[in-house]
Amino acid sequence: MFAIPSKPIINLVEQTSDALKKQGMISFYEKGKPVHATLYLTDFTEGSEEAIKRAVKAITEQHQAFAITAQGFTVTQSNWAFINLQYSSKLQRLSDEVTMAIEPLRDPNTAIPDWVKNYPNKLMAFERYGSPNVFQNFQPHLTLLANEKSPKLAILNKQMQAKPPRAEGKIVGIGIGISDQFGQQKQVIAEYFFQSDNN
Repeated sequence: MFAIPSKPIINLVEQTSDALKKQGMISFYEKGKPVHATLYLTDFTEGSEEAIKRAVKAITEQHQAFAITAQGFTVTQSNWAFINLQYSSKLQRLSDEVTMAIEPLRDPNTAIPDWVKNYPNKLMAFERYGSPNVFQNFQPHLTLLANEKSPKLAILNKQMQAKPPRAEGKIVGIGIGISDQFGQQKQVIAEYFFQSDNN
């Protein structure tokens, strides 16, 4: 399950991807993956797709599009690159709601990833919800690269820290997809959009 951002956020990812491309690095956006912020990622039991769709559609009908700010560029120790999303209580609540609604449909036998075992709070979350990155561990971001080998990423990171990418946009809906090992959508199954806020 993922949050769908509006055009200004997508444009920022596109511009940042162009900067990466000039240095010979190809982002997930450049590879055609949809721009998204993961809300809840786990394995589900066979045959649960329709129930997931119903639950997500019901949540979407209770929300309106809300403001979000993308700001800053992060490179992790394992050379993943993100555009950060500023903390939003509405985005946090959306992730919490989605997790609570569809957690009962998850596969309880999903193997715990090795890296999770080094973080006690993430391990507890995984054992309870099938995901290490929910509730207090929710850190929304827009992934650009994973396990990047190019040494130019460090150079670009310095440039980005000097002038961090920033855009004001909205979260406009929730998508359901099948993810690859990097949390990117191999296949988008459904997208549900919030009612627009006319106030």
